[in-house]
Amino acid sequence: MREPLALSLLNDFLYCNRRAALKVVEGWRSANQHTARGDIVHEHADLRGYEIAKGVKLLRALPVFSDKLGLNGKCDIIEQRPDGSLFPVEFKVGKRRQWENDDAQLCSQALCLEEMFHIAIPRGAIFHADSKRRREIEFSPELRTLTEKTIADLHALLASTDIPRAVFREACEECSLYEICQPRVTSQPAALHHAAERLFET
Repeated sequence: MREPLALSLLNDFLYCNRRAALKVVEGWRSANQHTARGDIVHEHADLRGYEIAKGVKLLRALPVFSDKLGLNGKCDIIEQRPDGSLFPVEFKVGKRRQWENDDAQLCSQALCLEEMFHIAIPRGAIFHADSKRRREIEFSPELRTLTEKTIADLHALLASTDIPRAVFREACEECSLYEICQPRVTSQPAALHHAAERLFET
């Protein structure tokens, strides 16, 4: 039986597959100002329980899973509407902008909820903390396909235990695993990387 993957790894994988591999294969974790801000943003949502706001039940930190896809995790907020429909809301640091990795992470939550409760989840939203605005997302066939492919690729990565070579980008310096990954060094051409390794051979 395959090991279930954390929902958050989809976000990591689409942001950088090496980042996901360092986490899931080698078990690396680290923190920086961005992860610290994320912890603050999630502080209330991570407290399990529920409340009623304007006739809508808000379920916080609801554990979810999918045996079919091999996933588990929790949803920041699930809005249970008066008609019984469920609407997942994911909290993110930053201003209101569309990111494919955020959308896929939210879609994976919907896929889990659909399997657990046998109902359709057509839409959800990302709440962007800096701008305090929501961005509603439709779980289109294209987004569902991307999400399911990412899940399959993640399982393949875990099974292979290979660590992809780094591809340095400006965004690398914002990553909490920057010092561990060392993308400026590990993204060098293979021949140069091999030569550098040989310098330390005894």
